[in-house]
Amino acid sequence: MNKFLIWKITPALIIATVVLSACGAPAEPEMTEQPAQTQPEVQPNQPAAGLDGTVWVADEEGNSITVINAATNQVLTTLTGVEGAHNLQVAPDGKTVWAVSGHDSLAIMIDAVTFEVHGVVPTGMMPAHIVLTPDGKKAYVTNGDDNTVTVIDVEAMSVIATIPVGAYPHGLRVSPDGKWVYVANAKSTTLSVIDVAQDVKVTDIEVGERPVQVGFSPDGMVNYFSLNGENALGKVDVAAQELLGKVAVGVGPIQVFVSPNNQYILVANQGTEEKPTTTVSMVDVATFEVIATVETGKGAHGVVIDPSSRYAYISNIYEDTVSVIDLESRSVIATIPTGDAPNGISFSPLPAPANVALEIQLEIPEGGMNMPMP
Repeated sequence: MNKFLIWKITPALIIATVVLSACGAPAEPEMTEQPAQTQPEVQPNQPAAGLDGTVWVADEEGNSITVINAATNQVLTTLTGVEGAHNLQVAPDGKTVWAVSGHDSLAIMIDAVTFEVHGVVPTGMMPAHIVLTPDGKKAYVTNGDDNTVTVIDVEAMSVIATIPVGAYPHGLRVSPDGKWVYVANAKSTTLSVIDVAQDVKVTDIEVGERPVQVGFSPDGMVNYFSLNGENALGKVDVAAQELLGKVAVGVGPIQVFVSPNNQYILVANQGTEEKPTTTVSMVDVATFEVIATVETGKGAHGVVIDPSSRYAYISNIYEDTVSVIDLESRSVIATIPTGDAPNGISFSPLPAPANVALEIQLEIPEGGMNMPMP
């Protein structure tokens, strides 16, 4: 399969130059340096105390989805049959999970309890990430090869808009108030901003070299983003749509996630396949400084934090594992095997179902035949 893999960006990639307009362009913020950190002792294979839920992991090269029981930090089941599962997202109510197939250019809705496929919707070429609005009514998919975002009506299971954005759109997130979608254009220097009410792009914000993923603060006032080409995390004022600053993180940052309690931003530092990075940077929201660097696994890529803000889950793309971080002790408490090349990762708060087969073959409907919503 001939495809662009964001985790295999090399220095040979031609880098677009940031050009700020001379009229009204904000001054370039000063980069905060990353301090050296003392690493906490790793204590593997501990269960997550008092936590219910499941962690969903897209195994892109394994053509599968690994489902982890968050209470035990053990694999619950592996779902097979999704070709090129690059990313996935649990719906706001936790009842369904949406995955993208990069091979088949599809968005696939899966029941989070029965593991049945409820339907598929065609996307653009090389879909990367998928997110849903807080009310669960619309889904947005980045299409890397088309430089577009597909908008899906969830109830109708149909495409209602295709929005042109920047070069190679990759990660995207919806603001907590449901008004905006921010899109990281990975072969560009910009974030595209989409008005959810009208489903149109309203602006591009210049931020720096190769933004890959974005994440909103819980109050929606700030948007954070990884800059893969600068080994940095940046932030934008959402109201002013202006760059606020940057902080140095590890090599090759990919996904970012803001803790629900608004204390930390986690940045997964992937590096390259030849020289993988093995860390996650913890950035303090109040000071916008790196306060810890946690050793995880080779090629730290995806990040999600459970709703209590106690545990973080990191997909390690070059060693086929997920690391579980206790954010209080800032240490890894479990390392869980996955399928080949674990990529996107998401958390469902629903308790793990009982008596589940270790492997389940997903039945992908043909010709757009969809089942009723769960």
